[in-house]
Amino acid sequence: MGKTAFLNSCLAALMVCVTCVAVTAQDVTVFAAASLRGALDEVAALSSDTVAISYGGSGAMARQVAQGAPADVVVLANPQWMDWLQEQGSVGPDTAAPLLTNTLVLIGHTGPALSDPDATALLARLGDQRLAIGQRQSVPAGIYARAWLEQIGAWDALEPHLAEVENVRAALALVARGDAPLGVVYGSDALAEPKVSVLWQIPEDQHPPITYPAAALTPAGAAFMDTLRSPQAAGIFSKYGFGLP
Repeated sequence: MGKTAFLNSCLAALMVCVTCVAVTAQDVTVFAAASLRGALDEVAALSSDTVAISYGGSGAMARQVAQGAPADVVVLANPQWMDWLQEQGSVGPDTAAPLLTNTLVLIGHTGPALSDPDATALLARLGDQRLAIGQRQSVPAGIYARAWLEQIGAWDALEPHLAEVENVRAALALVARGDAPLGVVYGSDALAEPKVSVLWQIPEDQHPPITYPAAALTPAGAAFMDTLRSPQAAGIFSKYGFGLP
């Protein structure tokens, strides 16, 4: 074989290999609740695919999916938003299923723990500052926080003293910086931030169950769902403070 023929043969073989890589490699885009940041990043590293994750409030993520954003998987922090996506026709009726659970906690930047706090105790600790929560209408953590405050008869007193933000990690950041003395976040959030302390573990019977539903929107997303449900992923989620349904 001549030198030119040999080089042409090698080039052809290289092109075949490049083509194979292009065909088999996958890019997966995940839209996820902000409270999954960190845990989901580590789980994504288990995948052989390239995974891009967009984090935000569950309401914002759901609306973007409904408007046609190119997502392969969506993981939200409240079944109500997943139900809404199904009503919009963005998620198939039998596609979504529970992936994770979580807890709700009252956190503070400083100060002693509170025991079974009521409106009086919360207002006394706030002083002239505000309680950080997710937006009550669209952010699941804010929806759960409102349910808790209503359950203990403190909503009317606390409503004028709220700092409502776009997602639960923003509420966490307010307390971590000392901009708010108190906040209501998930247990997994408090575990992720060393600058806050859990002042009260909110009883599970004082708010709706906290469930994270997930749904694949494409075949690539269905393959990534296998990674999300793997034993390795379960260990990572548990390390970050999440439970399994």
